[in-house]
Amino acid sequence: MGRITRRAFAAVAAGALTGALSTASGAPAAATGTDTTAATGTRRGRSTSMRGMWVATVENIDWPKASGPDADTHRRELRELLDTAAQRRLNAVFLQVRPAADALWPSPHEPWSKYLTGTQGQDPGWDPLGYAVEEAHARGLALHAWFNPYRVANHADRSRLVATHPARRNPDWAVPYGGKLYYNPGLPEVREFVLDAMYHAVENYDVDGVHWDDYFYPYPVAGQQFDDNHAFREHGGDFTSRADWRRDNVDRLVLGMRDRLRAHEKVSFGVSPFAVWRNRSTDPAGSRTSAGVQTYDDLYADTRKWVREGWLDYILPQVYWHMGFRAADYRELVPWWNEVAKGTGVKLYIGEAAYKVADPAQPDAWHDPAELSRHLTFCRDHRQVRGNVFFSAKHVAADPIGAISQVVRDHYR
Repeated sequence: MGRITRRAFAAVAAGALTGALSTASGAPAAATGTDTTAATGTRRGRSTSMRGMWVATVENIDWPKASGPDADTHRRELRELLDTAAQRRLNAVFLQVRPAADALWPSPHEPWSKYLTGTQGQDPGWDPLGYAVEEAHARGLALHAWFNPYRVANHADRSRLVATHPARRNPDWAVPYGGKLYYNPGLPEVREFVLDAMYHAVENYDVDGVHWDDYFYPYPVAGQQFDDNHAFREHGGDFTSRADWRRDNVDRLVLGMRDRLRAHEKVSFGVSPFAVWRNRSTDPAGSRTSAGVQTYDDLYADTRKWVREGWLDYILPQVYWHMGFRAADYRELVPWWNEVAKGTGVKLYIGEAAYKVADPAQPDAWHDPAELSRHLTFCRDHRQVRGNVFFSAKHVAADPIGAISQVVRDHYR
């Protein structure tokens, strides 16, 4: 197996800044507008700029608030979140429909998510994705289907998976690592399977986008190695570097979805990566940051390449840090991504850390209700930035210290 040529187509962080430079566990943490191009991927929305929020289902972060059999409560909670999005003058929601090798729709490939009923594989008696699409569109909101490609479980015990789970029927597909279970990106059959599983939602629902978060190869865990030795021996081809081979595996997944979506021109395709591609101390082309994680080196995701090659419709980096944060300054990363996106035709949206607002564990900047609004003001001076997305829905709804209300007053009137 050879490398893909450059034109073949188109959270827990580790390191010295572990605590400061990690995302929430369910965070990728889109595109909307009034036109119908593949780059925006929607016929809906009040504005040509992105105004979105993530709705995380893993570990019931945003929705449903609790697993259980009460479908009426789950539907009501979902409607309330969509109402919140509309009231805040947003125009898109990113609903996590495949949080952990499972499904929030009747999938022939993977079991029903345990985050619905509390029991993996149990039919909830309704179709959450179908309902979400209908209700979102009724409010003028675009609905982007958010998938996590490789996470199987937030534990490493295969026996806890439903007996029919693909990771039990194909035990060689999954790798335990850091107390969790992941599909092995180095196996061609795994890549094909996860593409099939995700694409089924696109074929059967009027979704406006396919959205992936920041988890490709797992975030590094100190003292542990991701065991893909056998896969590298079998499928490494002419690669002498395992890191290059891993990046090629992730490239192939991106290109595989891009190829499939050619049949769905109005469905946009985007990724929301950890915002630091590489530090400048590692690569002169990198950002002036000192992050403990670099997506290129640690997650084996060459996000900059995907933009430069035009493999995506949009990129949505999670710039989850405040202005003036020395290790990863918002004022450094937004301009860096602006330059990456320039001239590519790939839309740039910025992920915003609404979950940090008023958090006692965060520094003073996050206790200022104007911090998020200043972010959007800063973005206006960067022509490639086409909007912002907030993690996550429950924080958009709660509006701590009025920070979201200030964003709406300042930017969404």
